[in-house]
Amino acid sequence: LLLEAHYSKDEILTAYANEIFLGQDRGRAVHGFGLASQFYFRRDLKDLSVAQIAMLVGMIKGPSYYDPRGYPERALQRRQVILEVMHAEGVISEGAYRTAKATGLEKKGAEQSGFNRYPDFLELVRRQLGQEYHEDDLTSNGLKILTTLDPQVQMEVERNLRETLPGLEKRRGTSKLEGAVIVSSREGGEILALAGSRDASQVGFNRALDAQRPIGSLIKPLVYLTALANGYTLATPVRDTSFTFSGAGAKAWRPDNYDKKEHGSVPFYEALAHSYNLATVKIGVDVGVEKVVANLKRAGINRDFKPYPSFLLGTAELSPLEVAQLYQLFATGGFYQPQRCISSVLTLENKVVQRYGLTVEQRFAPQEIFLLNTALKRVVTEGTARSLAQYLSPSVGAAGKTGTTDELRDSWFAGFSGNRLAVVWIGRDDNKPTALTGASGAMVVWGRIMQSLHPQPLELIEPEGIEWARLDAGSYSPSADVSRDNVVLPFAPGTMPGGATPASGPSDPGQERKSSPGILDTIRGWFH
Repeated sequence: LLLEAHYSKDEILTAYANEIFLGQDRGRAVHGFGLASQFYFRRDLKDLSVAQIAMLVGMIKGPSYYDPRGYPERALQRRQVILEVMHAEGVISEGAYRTAKATGLEKKGAEQSGFNRYPDFLELVRRQLGQEYHEDDLTSNGLKILTTLDPQVQMEVERNLRETLPGLEKRRGTSKLEGAVIVSSREGGEILALAGSRDASQVGFNRALDAQRPIGSLIKPLVYLTALANGYTLATPVRDTSFTFSGAGAKAWRPDNYDKKEHGSVPFYEALAHSYNLATVKIGVDVGVEKVVANLKRAGINRDFKPYPSFLLGTAELSPLEVAQLYQLFATGGFYQPQRCISSVLTLENKVVQRYGLTVEQRFAPQEIFLLNTALKRVVTEGTARSLAQYLSPSVGAAGKTGTTDELRDSWFAGFSGNRLAVVWIGRDDNKPTALTGASGAMVVWGRIMQSLHPQPLELIEPEGIEWARLDAGSYSPSADVSRDNVVLPFAPGTMPGGATPASGPSDPGQERKSSPGILDTIRGWFH
């Protein structure tokens, strides 16, 4: 009675038509004729034929029983009943009735539907929508959701992950490898592709969103960024020598390098490029583990971590999506903006309800990020990721970081080119060793994906006040197993070491110097 008093019959019928259950898309229910139209026929409701409309109406009686994918004969018989009623009631003409009655069922429509083609990406869309909209708004109001998905990027991600993992298993004598990949635009934070498993059609545990695994050396850039903001430079000598850390009431901890060697006194940038654990822990303890943990929150990871020294080597467990958020901050020059998979929400009449992606906040000084990114480029040219040259030309100038956890359980790589940022994780669901380092596993997938996407070269924006200087090998103490030529490095204003020779710019002629734009110039660039 209340419904009839407040709403017309057309409004009640419309609400019903948008809510009725009409099938199952793997782990997700299909509600409403609009969604069912896309799911079964890949068409808008207004574009359906008489036969297609009759089939959907007929399914109301029993969506599973009359499912055309599993029971085509039942669905066809039920459709004929509806057509006869439509004809008898004068809804359709004699000619339309005869044409529809003679039409066969469509083949494999549901399997090719966009609604179950990218289940991992759409799971993220649903989660982000759920943070701001009630389920009723999404199912009853006819909202249109415009996403940031790039189907070509998504297909390359799925293909390279699917084709590369079997080869890694065979080469390393392992099995049951799983993977997760996220690719986003470098500056805008739009997620272009997402894979939560090696099987793109699998619906279930989404590793890109929910697999929280230790990130290993992927945390190190944050340690070094914290140090750059607290008196360190890229040329600061650091000691990569063994030590034992003893804390009050805690068990003594003795970290080690991956190669089980000590490398003596090394420059700051080189410790990051070669991912030296001993030097990293000494740097992090010196500046304060609490500051590193606090900077992880500043980067957008809103979870609490204990400031134990082991945090400096990546014991923090993050999802690939959270890692992508962290590295987005590096890629954008210190600007924070939430990674997103939705560009805008429209009404049925195409009026904008909400537009996403305009929140930008400078959280780290551009000079410090520029210095860090200079070091991350050296990770690729001379450090742990130098074998990336098998997949990308040096002219791309990519920046990135490998990550490997204890006993080779997790293989990570995160990095960015001029236009794309990507994060790859490889591991096993049972947490057993994979026999893969970050360079021999995740970086291979990353390199092949980027190679197929033809990335733009990365040109770092040089902030005002940066000074360049040339340092020779004699500026540092001898280091075991490392031969060092003189190197040109950038420095924040007033931090150039005494005795260094000023330089006009980077020694690499292909590394063009660019002046720093203002934030408005950066934002304008997103629209061109």
